[in-house]
Formats: sequence, C-alpha cells, structure tokens
Amino acid sequence: MEYRALKLTCENQIAVITLNLPDKRNAITPRMMEELLAALDEIEAGRARAAILTGAGKAFCAGMDLETLQATISATHGEHVEDARRTAQLFRRLWSFPKPTIAAVNGAAIAGGCGLATLCDFTLAARDAKFGYTEVKIGFIPAIVSVFLARQIGEKRARDLLLSGRIIDAAEAYTLGLVTAVVAPESLIGRAYELAGTMVASSPSSLAHTKRLLITGAAEEVDGEIEAVIAASAEVRETSDFREGVTAFLEKRAPRWTGK
Repeated sequence: MEYRALKLTCENQIAVITLNLPDKRNAITPRMMEELLAALDEIEAGRARAAILTGAGKAFCAGMDLETLQATISATHGEHVEDARRTAQLFRRLWSFPKPTIAAVNGAAIAGGCGLATLCDFTLAARDAKFGYTEVKIGFIPAIVSVFLARQIGEKRARDLLLSGRIIDAAEAYTLGLVTAVVAPESLIGRAYELAGTMVASSPSSLAHTKRLLITGAAEEVDGEIEAVIAASAEVRETSDFREGVTAFLEKRAPRWTGK
C-alpha cells in the first residue's frame, strides 16, 4: 500500500509508524485507519520484532478528523454501523497484535487518539502530553474504547474519565495507569527505541506466546462486548443531541442539548 496518512519505517528489527497529518494534528480519517491496519499487517509479516507508534508535529492524534466528523451528521444507520465496526477492528487489532507495541505520545492524544495511545503494550508520554476521552462533550459516546479501558485501569477510574470527558496531563495519566512512563520530550523517541531494543533482545517466540496468553482469556468476552458497543455507537449517532453536539463543535459554540 502507498502510505499517505502515515509513514512506516523499519530499522534494526524495530518498526516505526508515524501518523503523518501534522496540519490536522494527526486526526483520524478513514484513510488513516485503513493505512494503520495495512501497516500492522506489514509489520506482522515482516522482520520487525517490535513496533513504535508516534505522531508527526506537535500532536500524537487529536481524534476524529473534522471533515469525517461533519459527514457523520447525515450518514445512514448502515454507515454508522460500518464506521463503528471499522474503529472496533482497528482497536481490536492493536490490542491483540502479536508483536510488542510502544506508543510514544509526543503531544495531545484525544478521543480515538487516546485509544490508539493506550491500547499499545507500553505507553510512553512526553511531560507535556495530554490525554482525554472527550466524546460526551459533543453528544457522542466512547463506545469502542470502553471495552478495553476498565480492564486497563479499573471501572471507577474508567467511569471518571469517560463520564467527565476531562483532559488530563501525563503525570495524572501515569498515576491512573494509562501511561507506562513519563519522559522529557527530547528523550521520548530515544526511550521508545531503547524499550523496543529490549524486546528485540528477547525471544520472539516467548514474546508472542506471552502476548497470546494475555489476550486469550479475555478475547471471547471482548468480542461479545464489541458487538454490543457497535450497536450502541450507531444508535447514539442518530440522536438529536449528537447532531447538535457535532454542529456546535464545528461552529465553535456551546451546544443546546435537548436530551433526545
């Protein structure tokens, strides 16, 4: 595949995926999701023994692209379901990827971008990175990521982040368990390569079996929950509050909620 929304490199058995739409703060587009899945397939089939995910420019990933978000207002029910399923496929793939993954979060990781950052095996954050699941602020729900988040940080903490939609800094993300380590911005990529190097030095068979061990017990339950939240995601996208929330966000004004 010709990559346009990201860059994929591999050196010394370490693959690096760089989200590469810096003028859009690496916002998620359908093309980016397609390319991410293709890149993961290429890494799995290739010689790389570990993968780093990071962002070009000042942001890691700012969530859904504005044009894509605007298009959801007039989408059909089937299109809503397909869009949610596409997101679920990407998150499920990243969660279960057989080779170690490391997110190097160089800036804001918001909504779906926060999901990408925290579903990696390791999440390294620059001190000035920001995290947040902000979906409720625009009348949406953090459907797909909710399947994984409580498993990572516990239900009470997940409720805090998902219901409040608040933005947290790297230090709090570390305290909550979303982040493996907080590092100086200038040391972020070097630290990611150092960590990836420890994976390369380990037995690839042992790492693959360990990752399989970590997901096997939860996989059936996760897949069942994913099907339920896909339906919930499509349902909420057909509400008046969702259309108002998205419109207000795009128009940079306060939403006028009706609860419908």
